Amino acid sequence: MNEPLQRLTTFTAFAGSEHLATGDLATVAAAVKRRHDAMQEGAAILVFDDETCRPVELDLRGSLSEVLARLPAPSAPSEPAPETEGEPTPRAPGRPKLGVVAREVTLLPRHWEWLGTQPGGASVTLRKLVEAARRASAGEDQLRAKREAAYRFLVAVAGNAAGFEEATRALFGGDREHFEHSIATWPADVREHAEKLTAQAFPLAG
Repeated sequence: MNEPLQRLTTFTAFAGSEHLATGDLATVAAAVKRRHDAMQEGAAILVFDDETCRPVELDLRGSLSEVLARLPAPSAPSEPAPETEGEPTPRAPGRPKLGVVAREVTLLPRHWEWLGTQPGGASVTLRKLVEAARRASAGEDQLRAKREAAYRFLVAVAGNAAGFEEATRALFGGDREHFEHSIATWPADVREHAEKLTAQAFPLAG
């Protein structure tokens, strides 16, 4: 049976408003290292995770091989969080918990009373309700995540650019036309990457 595929994480580096590289972390780190060693003074180099646009810190000391050796290994699929802090909870005989994590939930008495009357009990009912809510809001959740990721990039690279405030209002307002108009005068590399990041951040027309 095939192993489940992991998300292919890519990264992007900018030196000021100039796009340096996009690719896996080793490729981007090599480009950043070369630019870092070549410049006496210049714009700060920023590296972003392309999925979240969160900044990635690189230790550029030493040779390129030393820099690459310090890079974190690609992340493996995350393991379920432990049910409690401290020592792992021993498994009792019987049906496995299938990754279920115990957390505290605070509800009003009438909520607990209603849950207690549902088939399967409170836990099963709550899981069904959460899954239904996740499916119902999946589209909105994806839009929000894309917008928040793009916003992190915009703040870091174009926070002082003309039209920044208008662009961010258009981004979170779902107005693609106004967003593209607001960033039209930005440096080409920044504008093109912003458009790439926001390709799925606006509702589909029609």
